[in-house]
Order: sequence, then C-alpha cells, then structure tokens
Amino acid sequence: MISLIFWAAAIVPAGQSFECTPIRVWDGDGPVWCAEGPHVRLSGIAAKEMNGTCSANQPCPDASAIEARDTLVRLVGRQTGTSVEGHVLVNGPTLTCQSVGGAGGSRTAAWCTSPTVGDLSCAMVQSGTALRWDRYWRDHRC
Repeated sequence: MISLIFWAAAIVPAGQSFECTPIRVWDGDGPVWCAEGPHVRLSGIAAKEMNGTCSANQPCPDASAIEARDTLVRLVGRQTGTSVEGHVLVNGPTLTCQSVGGAGGSRTAAWCTSPTVGDLSCAMVQSGTALRWDRYWRDHRC
C-alpha cells in the first residue's frame, strides 16, 4: 500500500502562517514533508538536487546534495530512518512557517523557523551547503 503522504499536498496560500512538524526530508532546500500535510520548499535558497546537479537558472553551491540534505536533516531534528523512496525520515520540533505561495507541483514555498536553530533558510546559507537565491530572497533578513 502506498502511503497517503505521497498524494498531492495542498499548497498553503501566500501570506498564511502555518505549522510544520517535519517527518521527511528530500534534499537541502526541501521539500520537507509536514505531518500537518504541506510539502515545504524552503524559500530564498538553492541546493544541489539529489542527482548532484543544479538547474541552469539557479545558483549552484559547491557542497554536495548529500551534505546539504544531511545539514537540513540536522537542523530540523534527528534522522529516524530512510524510506524506500530515499527520503530521510526525521523527528523534530514543530516549525513555524510563512507561505510565499506555490513552488511547483504540490510544494509550498515558505520561510520556516525552528525553535532550536531559528530561520532555516538562513541556517542553510550559513552552513555553506545552500546558496542565497536573490530572485526569491528579496528583502528577507537573517
């Protein structure tokens, strides 16, 4: 049986705040699957895709996709396993997120804050595993 978690998630409307209890992480800029339903793509940053590439229209960090993904996993909580699809299963505190709207597919682009590490987009840039993507960063402050 396929888990319901893989069915299309509703996109949280831009400007709306929501909670996200992380349960899965795909790569360094998301999506992060939330127990509450949304799939969050972290706003304002770019990390390598899991196949080690970057899209031509986005910044491309030196850090590997695995380094970026593992950094995000540590920032949102602790790894509890790996799914058969390759997602890292996580357990961590509930994040507070602010939607900026759709991010393609069934993903919500959002700025998310962890009660333990603060702003996740800022933390990923500070780690060196993701780069600030000025097109989407706009006037965000760390």
